[in-house]
Amino acid sequence: MTEHAGDATPAEIAGAPLLRIEAVEKRFGGFVAVDGLSLDIKAGEFFALLGPSGCGKTTLLRMLAGFETSDSGRILLGGEDIAPVLPHERPVNMMFQNYALFPHLSVANNIAFGLKRAGLPRKEIKQRVAEMVALAKLEGMEKRRPDQLSGGQQQRVALARALARRPKLLLLDEPMAALDKKLRENTQLELIALQKKLGTTFVIVTHDQDEAMTVADRIGVMRAGKLEQVATPRRLYETPASRWVAEFVGDVNILDGNVTSREHGRLTVATSDAGAVTATAPSQPTDATSVAVAIRPEKIKLSRRGPAANPGHADAINRLAGEIVEVGYVGGLTSYKVRLDAGAVLQAKMANTTRLDSDVYQTGQHVVAWFAPDDCVVLDK
Repeated sequence: MTEHAGDATPAEIAGAPLLRIEAVEKRFGGFVAVDGLSLDIKAGEFFALLGPSGCGKTTLLRMLAGFETSDSGRILLGGEDIAPVLPHERPVNMMFQNYALFPHLSVANNIAFGLKRAGLPRKEIKQRVAEMVALAKLEGMEKRRPDQLSGGQQQRVALARALARRPKLLLLDEPMAALDKKLRENTQLELIALQKKLGTTFVIVTHDQDEAMTVADRIGVMRAGKLEQVATPRRLYETPASRWVAEFVGDVNILDGNVTSREHGRLTVATSDAGAVTATAPSQPTDATSVAVAIRPEKIKLSRRGPAANPGHADAINRLAGEIVEVGYVGGLTSYKVRLDAGAVLQAKMANTTRLDSDVYQTGQHVVAWFAPDDCVVLDK
């Protein structure tokens, strides 16, 4: 990795993306790990690559680091093609899933390792190590070895070592996979604060949807070596580009049916197991007759009779009668499964607003599941 990596290039000054991936492909024998993928990442962005195991996200990260070479396409960093640049000479650093700390070295010497390899003056190394120790909140631990640290502390040492060389691009490969839930949540918030403070571009690979949603400015969802969708966490969740993305990101109810009418910006969809559903037409109009209607569980409300009808807008609410067949208490939320009279099973999630169970529905209770057309996302099958 080269020094002075933080210096801006003409391309960056002109507003071009810091990282540009152009039609990159990587094969292992007959298996296509990354399939003609193109992506732009801005300077200072926290970007997440999200996807199931085997989708190609780690292979892509390793190509950015220089540990794998692409079979075709280009990877440009600051406008420069980095394909011929050796991994240790790139303005890129990588934090591994297992942290890869040197067990015989102290915290301070682990952080200083890359700086010594680069031949920096002793005084500057000392200053950089002190800066990273403070930044990663490791004060007082400088002389400890990795086996004398908790998992969270080891993670911070690995992060400090990765940032000590001041890379333009920091790659993180499942960096919080080994941490317990509470520590992982706290570490995510610390990572966000650190990234904002430094302004370094972070690219994180994860299969944890909650983690990606929490830390990233934008998320790229990968499937079989391709990008299915790139969007902010909110847009990814609320307006998935495909049925696969809708089902992969979070929980969702999918109702398949046929469009029977299109008027006033709404579609009426006749479903086989839920009856007629009214949905707001998608922003990108579709001529498809056979569609899927996606509704997130938290958009579905339950009541004993349904909402009071508004005479002027009686058709604005979908009302589907059914029976509660499953109740799951998960702290802040209660999850319900409702078997509709027409046959479909819907999942609804409702906030627990009181300590007692006076407002909780019970298994076997008849309810009305209702939601507005704007709560529906219409997707092509």
